[in-house]
Amino acid sequence: MILLALALALQAATGQAAAMDRPIVIAHRGASGYRPEHTLAAYELAIDQGADVIEPDLVPTKDGALVARHENEIGETTDVAKHAEFAARRTTKTIDGREVTGWFTEDFTLAELKTLRAKERLPQLRSSNTRYDGRYEIPTFAEVIALAKRRRVGIYPETKHPTYFAAIGLGTDAPLVAALKQAGWDRADAPVFLQSFEVKNLQALKGMTKVRLIQLLDAGGAPADGAAPSYAAMATTAGLKEIARYAWGIGPAKAMIRDGDAAPSTLVADAHAAGLKVHPWTFRAENVFQPPSLRTGSEPGRHGRVEEEIARHLALGVDGFFTDFPLEGARARDRFRPR
Repeated sequence: MILLALALALQAATGQAAAMDRPIVIAHRGASGYRPEHTLAAYELAIDQGADVIEPDLVPTKDGALVARHENEIGETTDVAKHAEFAARRTTKTIDGREVTGWFTEDFTLAELKTLRAKERLPQLRSSNTRYDGRYEIPTFAEVIALAKRRRVGIYPETKHPTYFAAIGLGTDAPLVAALKQAGWDRADAPVFLQSFEVKNLQALKGMTKVRLIQLLDAGGAPADGAAPSYAAMATTAGLKEIARYAWGIGPAKAMIRDGDAAPSTLVADAHAAGLKVHPWTFRAENVFQPPSLRTGSEPGRHGRVEEEIARHLALGVDGFFTDFPLEGARARDRFRPR
């Protein structure tokens, strides 16, 4: 039994190492182009379609559990509005300087959230996904880790609104690291990437965990924690050198690398020069998300040539990419041959 366990561990480690030798396919919220996002079904399908890594965005419950939702406001992605028992919990909050109205995970216990069911976030574009509305629970982070370990893929959790949650006594960094330690994945070689749009919590995580840290960058705006004047400043040569002091890589909006059909920027080369890996987000198949030259027809929800868009970025040297369509992403990656 001991020899079998060692053999399986070696096989898993070898597979993870091999995946790092080529650009990784990161399933953005699971196979969210085909199933309601952040459900175990979406993650399972993503793995079946060839994803190397699955991405759970993490928000806390009232009783401190971490669950996978893109936002703590859940009216958009669950059937909470149909639950009369929760009607009075609809409220308005200010999160990262923006007023948001709806239902929020931090006002529900985990047991209460487990009574809800997921629904498609983009029904106008992904109407075929609505047939899965009402089928799937909100998964916990522990459930996502268990799935990833069972299927031998990596995880790419994002800490959502860390400053906001810390301010209300529901900080997510410590329970996230605790969950990784419990899973045996708090190691430098673990198949784990921790990401955040904020800076200070990543700097704190640097001293809390050994896993890879990814600084997310947007095409506009600035970190909500005020740690930098803008994401644009962070993407300069000097800014990238500062990021490299605490992070393993960056996750820039794809427009920061190539804005539609425009000529590419030097961000990939600049990041590599600073010793950072580059994982842009997010590649989606629908025309509305495609550059004009890669659209098919004029309907916003019709699929364009997303594999070609991914290939364009692979040609610029990205080390991985986020996609709602891991089947197409894996196909593009496997067909790509560097010049």
